[in-house]
Amino acid sequence: MNRFSEKVMRAWVARGARYLPFADAATPELPLSRLLRLSLFQVSVGMALVLLVGTLNRVMIVELGAPASLVGVMVSLPLVFAPLRALIGFRSDNHESALGWKRVPFIWKGALLQFGGLSIMPFAILVLTGQGHSNQAPAWIGYIGGGVAFLLVGAGLHMIQTVGLALATDLAPEESKPKVVGLMYVSLLAGMIVCAQLFGYALADFSPARLIQVIQTAAVATLVLNVVALWKQETRRPGNVERVVQRMPSFREAWQSFTSGLGAVRRLVAVGLGTMAFSMEDVLLEPYGGQVLHLTVGQTTKLTAALAIGGLFGFALASRVLSRGADPFRMATYGALIGIPAFLSVILAAPLHSMALFAFGTALIGFGAGLFGHGTLTATMQLAPEEQTGLALGAWGAVQASAAGVAIALGGVIRDVVAALPIEQPFGVATPYNTVYILEIVFLIAAIIVMIPLLRRAPRAPAAA
Repeated sequence: MNRFSEKVMRAWVARGARYLPFADAATPELPLSRLLRLSLFQVSVGMALVLLVGTLNRVMIVELGAPASLVGVMVSLPLVFAPLRALIGFRSDNHESALGWKRVPFIWKGALLQFGGLSIMPFAILVLTGQGHSNQAPAWIGYIGGGVAFLLVGAGLHMIQTVGLALATDLAPEESKPKVVGLMYVSLLAGMIVCAQLFGYALADFSPARLIQVIQTAAVATLVLNVVALWKQETRRPGNVERVVQRMPSFREAWQSFTSGLGAVRRLVAVGLGTMAFSMEDVLLEPYGGQVLHLTVGQTTKLTAALAIGGLFGFALASRVLSRGADPFRMATYGALIGIPAFLSVILAAPLHSMALFAFGTALIGFGAGLFGHGTLTATMQLAPEEQTGLALGAWGAVQASAAGVAIALGGVIRDVVAALPIEQPFGVATPYNTVYILEIVFLIAAIIVMIPLLRRAPRAPAAA
């Protein structure tokens, strides 16, 4: 490296904390390069989420002609494992493998489960929808194959994300943990943005063969990303298995300790209501764009990127404000309030025939969800009992993911039921979708009401956060 290049590199490193999002989360013990490599596990999770709630639901409903209720149930199947996230986090808090690892075995198992689900998923979808030669196969094979594929992906991504976030907080110094968690979620959203663009480009000329290629490429990428993310991250601690097993508390004891915290149950209820409010449209936004606004597959897939970009800005803003000691519950309330005009914008896009208003509303939904998610996550981390990082993250993720699963399935069912009602629909084909969006506004108002007592008695964030 010549002298000029060396000066440029030093200048970039010196200014990195100022211009790069979350660069100040790095420390001498945990440099930014290692943090970014670790965050690749979130990229694999984001890739799977884009496929499930973005690309596949549009393809199955519009191109393959599957009922929205069936798609909603299938897409929500991965969230069956969501309630187990608290247990997974608890186990990873206290587990030691024969090689001395706590977190790595769980993340590797999750990567294998996600790889297996994505490998068989495209074939199960084609059988399920009766495409090509697969229409000769019995229908039950498609239902079983599709269910198994979606369940495997769900089990894998929940395990990867829960334990991966716990590993990130293990590696980070105490004062940097909230910023590190923020960086991990920014990586998730950035992965969703990039993958949405790539999937949209790859499926611009849709065909069943192209669908198989895209999903199986994602399966291989899952293994590659997680192997690179885990390489030499967790320190081996051989000889500690017996000591850890002897002092490991029961899950019931750990859970009682966690829920005894100030407003813990009310906080989890607020997370559930807010998540349902921001999730019911996940399976409907792209079909809404295709059927109501007549957008192409590529255009509607890019809406997932708009949603992720909004979430990225929301999470970045929340991290900046919360790091200065702001009330996380107040931040979550602001996110819920922003969601109300966001859904109104999406509703008004149909009668106004405005693609711009639809895109704006979608991005604003992501922005509000980012504020809400970061606020509730920060509150959970600040109030978590000592040595329960995995359990705290697992509980937050379990409620969030379970509520999202219920909301996604409910959104698809409500859309089909309203569409099938023998009544004149005032807004035409948009009426079933608008019904769901209005219900989401109601959930947002309910979440705000639940959080009001938390605003009154919430302690200030610790200065170290």
